[in-house]
Amino acid sequence: MRLKSSVRIFTPFLLFVILSSAARTQAQQMLQPAPELKKLDYFVGNWTTDSEMKSGPGGAGGKVTGTDQVEWMDGKFWVVIHTKFSGSTGSGVETAFMGYDPDKKVYTFSSYNSAGEHESATGTLQGDTWVWNNDSDSKMHWRYTEAMLSPSAYSIKFEMSQDGKAWATVMEGKATKQ
Repeated sequence: MRLKSSVRIFTPFLLFVILSSAARTQAQQMLQPAPELKKLDYFVGNWTTDSEMKSGPGGAGGKVTGTDQVEWMDGKFWVVIHTKFSGSTGSGVETAFMGYDPDKKVYTFSSYNSAGEHESATGTLQGDTWVWNNDSDSKMHWRYTEAMLSPSAYSIKFEMSQDGKAWATVMEGKATKQ
């Protein structure tokens, strides 16, 4: 009698394990990185940045330097960026993720830094220029432009706007691959 009861419990459990394993395997086979993600290969590697922060309401301005270690996360759905920066704005670290949203047909960016800030943006690639626009509902808009100069260098420009139409340059610089 006990054996029949155990078999009745064990059989549905075993069936559940087999079906979930098969479903998981099928889902893993179906999920492949979007082909657009290959374009992010450009950023993979170690980079140094040298920038100049402009004087303005945010401060006196000055030099800002940084180092980025950029690599693909296993699976190649996300590029992970580990940044260390210092300069006129202080020092800190940041971790960011770049990916691609195939439904919206835009690149994605999300960062978290040691000052407790989180930023998210969507990006497009127009020729050799990446343009990232923030996604926040704040009254201050920002965009970050990276113009590829060569396989090992790109210029950077950070701009802000209150209305999304008139843009003020906050920082400009260059990144160089090591």
